Amino acid sequence: MMARSMVAGALVAGLALGAMPQAMAASYTMTIAHLYPDDLTNNETAPALKHFEQLVESATNGDIDVQVFGNGALGGEVEAAQQTRAGKTIQSVMLGSGTQASFYRNYEMITSPFLFPDYRTAWAFFDSPWFAKFMKPMVEESGLRYLGTLDDGGGFVAFANNKRLIRTVEDLKGLRIRVEENQAHMTIMKALGASPTPLPWGELQTGLATGLVDGHFHAPGVNDIFKLYDVTNFTTWSGHVYNTITWSVSEAWFSELPKDYQKIIMTSAREAVAMAHGIATQITVIGWVNSCKKFEECHILSDAEKARMREIAQPVYREWLVEEFGEKAALYDELRAEVTRINDELNRSIVENYLD
Repeated sequence: MMARSMVAGALVAGLALGAMPQAMAASYTMTIAHLYPDDLTNNETAPALKHFEQLVESATNGDIDVQVFGNGALGGEVEAAQQTRAGKTIQSVMLGSGTQASFYRNYEMITSPFLFPDYRTAWAFFDSPWFAKFMKPMVEESGLRYLGTLDDGGGFVAFANNKRLIRTVEDLKGLRIRVEENQAHMTIMKALGASPTPLPWGELQTGLATGLVDGHFHAPGVNDIFKLYDVTNFTTWSGHVYNTITWSVSEAWFSELPKDYQKIIMTSAREAVAMAHGIATQITVIGWVNSCKKFEECHILSDAEKARMREIAQPVYREWLVEEFGEKAALYDELRAEVTRINDELNRSIVENYLD
């Protein structure tokens, strides 16, 4: 009798569940493409985007379905960015600084040598109203709307090479340094005495192993994540460039969203970017510590040597900007002035709030 009652009860429950309405399908899909591993522990992009996904889907009650594809699963950066412009198959993309400059030319100014003195200044600058205004013309130029800036593998780069440890600018002379297909990076390397060699990211390890290039520069986190110590012997944390990942969304897709959904995406992106800053610094410190265990020698460039390199590279870099941008190069002077203002303000606030 009890068994019969249980069967009847299960049948009623099943009918009740069957009568319940099915979950509504999402009205919008936001597919995000990036090159980093999907691993939540060895890069800042994957966990930041996971947090973004949770925030957006929760705030819209699942009406925006966020789908994240890492490891270049949806193609290289250029291909993914081109598809994002249309907003049909990919709605959002993460781009390294070289590719970003190809879609928004003003961004080449951000690759200025020794632009930022520290992480605090870099983060405050990228999250500032000035930089938001700087990025606004990208919509018209490329069809991409700016969401935020992440620190590519940790931001401040380190040299790695097979020939010798870099302690001074003289040690760079003649080294074939791999660069992105980015004229700004080439100009900086030439100014410092190296021989810049453009090479796609996917060919870097082979290029190092075969001697096509002697070295490269990436943030220590990148060196560790991709085990670049397997094909290089020496590393120097120089910080001569601050590598970034620019996060954008298709303007064609974004503009069709309800206004409240646009706000949700923007506020969620800002929180995800803030989270990524902290993760990136953790990864870069871990990457540097691991580097010093696995490279033959490691070295942190002294402040005095950074100043020497800055004095050599920045005037050459500005001359190149004038050649490339003409009168528009004045924007670079405004940019540097804003970085200086932010740094001064941050340092002043520390004194006022904690030391006085």
